[in-house]
Amino acid sequence: MDKREIKAIIESLLFTWGDPLSIDDIGQILELDTRYLEDILKEMIDEFDYNRRGLRIVKMEDTFQIGTRPEHYDWVKKLHQQKPPRNLSNAALETLSIIAYKQPVIKSDIEYIRGVKCDKAIETLTERNLIKELGRLERTGRPILYGTTSEFLKLFSLESLDDLPDLENIEDKIHEDRER
Repeated sequence: MDKREIKAIIESLLFTWGDPLSIDDIGQILELDTRYLEDILKEMIDEFDYNRRGLRIVKMEDTFQIGTRPEHYDWVKKLHQQKPPRNLSNAALETLSIIAYKQPVIKSDIEYIRGVKCDKAIETLTERNLIKELGRLERTGRPILYGTTSEFLKLFSLESLDDLPDLENIEDKIHEDRER
């Protein structure tokens, strides 16, 4: 099987699967070495970008997925205008931010930082698959540890949590805006 055929198969797999597909899964399906496949996927990402295709391959940690180009958002949005918006409330966004930066984190720590209860926000974020239970803390009551999911990475176009903005830069920007 030549490289062109491998790329076509990978594109078909990513398109039909819909959800992120791990490099290991692709390797098992094609019966090829994952290092070789990573090089091919990097080439494919570059080719999609160079040719300004309507779709792109998005890498999130060790998974890949086909998605639309962000610059085509306005046109794709027109297609979905009839669907009700699924915006997150400010409380949910604050809770999600705390979990993203502090994970693994327990609910009481989130509530301490926010200064209010966060049961509803955690329920919403869990329903939308943006956070998940990572386990339980070994202490009285065995509180649940929360962390973000690959859906969170996808939603915010992050390859990994390392791509989150630095908190110090955000705080500096807030102080600058307040001084204006």
